[in-house]
Amino acid sequence: MTTPPKARRDNNHNDARPGPVVLDDISKRIIEELQEDGRKPYAAIGKAVGLSEAAVRQRVQRLLDAGVMQIVAVTDPLTLGFPRQALIGIKCEGDLETVADNLSSIDEIDYVVLTAGSLDIMVEVVCEGDSHLLEILGKIRAIPTVRATETFVYLKLRKQTYSWGTR
Repeated sequence: MTTPPKARRDNNHNDARPGPVVLDDISKRIIEELQEDGRKPYAAIGKAVGLSEAAVRQRVQRLLDAGVMQIVAVTDPLTLGFPRQALIGIKCEGDLETVADNLSSIDEIDYVVLTAGSLDIMVEVVCEGDSHLLEILGKIRAIPTVRATETFVYLKLRKQTYSWGTR
């Protein structure tokens, strides 16, 4: 079975991390330019934001080093033969971090988040079809402390954005 190509974003955020980074308007505009085209030349970005190519390069590097952004290729699962996407809510017992680590090791799971409320963990999956989704559910349910799952199949994606903090 083929797994979808993806940019993996492993975040081990904790409460001890430094406060949020404050972006000035120029940094926000640089990020917006890169959101439109991640391969846009620094000279073109500089022209759009009023900085030299070297100044843009330095700012981009600082933003990357600070973990404010990543420059990645985002694929469209539908065009790559992965027509089934779903969000799976998971109820667990015991150590949620261990379950989250186990879930993170499953290739088809591209998003793992610990939650508050009636579900303990939410994961997003990209699948080749319903039988593939069923196979992934089997892997999830095989984790010893998983007690229940609830699957929300995506029927149609209406909005997906990556513009946090710039607008």
